[in-house]
Parts: sequence; structure tokens; C-alpha cells
Amino acid sequence: MPHRTFAWFILPSLAAMILFIALPIVSVFFQSLFIEHAQVMIPVETCDPFGCKTEMRVDADAMAKLTAEAPNGRFNGLATYTNATHLAFAEVAQTWNTAPDLRTAVNGILNLPFYNALLFTLAFTFIVTPASIALGLAIALAVDVLPRRLRGVVIYFTLLPMIVPTLLSALVLLWMIDQRGIVGWSLQQLFDDPDLSLKASPLLTWIVLFVHGTWNAAPFVFIIFYAGLQTVPKETLEAAMMDGASRFMRLRLVILPHLAPLASFLFIVSIMDNFRVFETIVGFSASANASSLSILIYNDLRGGEAPLFASAAATSMLTILCIAVLLVPSMVRTWKSFELKA
Repeated sequence: MPHRTFAWFILPSLAAMILFIALPIVSVFFQSLFIEHAQVMIPVETCDPFGCKTEMRVDADAMAKLTAEAPNGRFNGLATYTNATHLAFAEVAQTWNTAPDLRTAVNGILNLPFYNALLFTLAFTFIVTPASIALGLAIALAVDVLPRRLRGVVIYFTLLPMIVPTLLSALVLLWMIDQRGIVGWSLQQLFDDPDLSLKASPLLTWIVLFVHGTWNAAPFVFIIFYAGLQTVPKETLEAAMMDGASRFMRLRLVILPHLAPLASFLFIVSIMDNFRVFETIVGFSASANASSLSILIYNDLRGGEAPLFASAAATSMLTILCIAVLLVPSMVRTWKSFELKA
């Protein structure tokens, strides 16, 4: 293809990527370099029938003047990235130097807000991603061998988690695992423990969140793999059967290699999606036992009296950086596979 034709061909996509991806990222990074103006307080005397008293209030006029002079706030550079609510370099160094042993030091670091959220986010990503891909593949293989009359019904019920919003499905499961719910009550009867609750322990809460994440992501994986199974060359499968290959051998030598590119695509998409875990935690009201980077961003924007745009922007940039690092191996592997084919 001539270079000029190729340039015109990719121009719309390139323009959309710059407009909707590159520029917002640059804007968020620029915002992360500034922090909110310090509040200007003035004494205000208020009187009532019982006397007068003086209290400090925000000077709205002074704050409006500061905002007009510097709309982005005060320049803070990269200090937001290193403060106590983010990478916490000073706190990490102090914990590492004062802890009596390695375990205590690691526990102290993981109790810091950013690292605690990063730990759960990474655990959720690395557990839910392979689990959902494996479950989706297993369902696709099972549905592919069903009689055609049954496939439509099974596919419909399999896709239900995609139809139900994530927040709603999390609420339903929350009610089920409650002590008065069917799952919570059954576990209490099974273990003969009336105080047993899946919401009381951080570990049990994490397990429930992982299960819900896998259940919610599996239908998308299933439908992609099921579509891929319809493109497996029938001639190759028939030749393998004539050569005496068992179903397991056909799966390992024919079907799985054919689905490998789809698996790479699903792995990349699942990492990006699972790393942004948010609705599952909110739906389960699990903020006390689990936090994620998206929850930190939400808290910065909605948690206080005034939105902390700089803190939210810094967390967003660190999230993008973490996703990019996680995707490097998959991208390199994909690039090498295309080079070998070329």
C-alpha cells in the first residue's frame, strides 16, 4: 500500500486516539502537578442573645481571587506523587529503617493507603484474569459439543452476567452471602457457627470479590472463544480424528493453538478491565476490607468537602503506568509472533 494511501487510511483512527486518549492523559498529568490553593481564613464575629463569639471562616473573596489568578492551583511538581497518600517515599523509608524484621516492614508498607489499594488491585487482576479466561474457555468448549437445539438456551443463560449491571449483580450476591441470605445461612448451618460471616474477614471478603469478578467477566470470554471455535478448520480436525487423535489431543494440538491469538487479546483486555475494579467493591460495601486504585480516585473526587483533583490525577497516572507495565510482556510476545509470521 502506498504511504500516502496508508496515511489517509489511519488518519481518522489516529486523530481519535490523539483527541480521546493522548490529550486527556496529558491533561491529567498536567493537573497532577498542581495542588489546591490553601484556604484563606478570616475571623468573623457572630452575635446572638447569649453573647458574641469569633470564629474562623473561609474568605470567599480571597479564594475567588486566587482561583482567578491561578486556575490550576499551586504548582507542586512531583511532590503529589511522593506524598503520604501515594508512593509515600518518606513513610516507606521510615518503616523500612525502623521495623524489627522484614515481615513487619512489609506489613507496615502495605498498610499505607496507596500500597494497600495496589495490593488488592494486583491480586484481583492476577487471580480474576486467568480464572475468567479458563472458565470462559471451559464453557465455550462445553457449549460447542451440545446439540444445536440446546445451544441457544445455554448461551442465553451464560450471557446473563453481561446483561445484569456489575453493581446490581454485586448487590444481589451481597444479599445472598449476608447472614440472613441463602449462602450465608447455609454456611452457618454447614459449619455450625452462627457468627460465621463472609463479610467479617478481609480474606473471605477478598475471596468473594474474586469469585464475583470471575463470574462477571467469564461471559465475555466465553462468547469470544465460542466465536473462535466456529472458525477452527474442520478439515484439520477430521484429519486428526482419522489419525487416531483423542479429543484431548485434538484440543491440545489443534483447537488451543488456533485460539491462542484470541487468548492473547482477551488477556490484554482483561488486565485493563480488571485493573479498574470499582463497582464490585462498591456493590459489596467492602471498602473496610478491600480498596483499589479506582476507589482512591473516587474518594479523592467525592470523599471530602472539596475535590482533590491533583491527588486523583496523580493516582490516575500511576494507574496508567501500572497497566502499561503489566501489558509489556503480552505486547512484546504479540509483536514477536507477528514478526515470525512476516
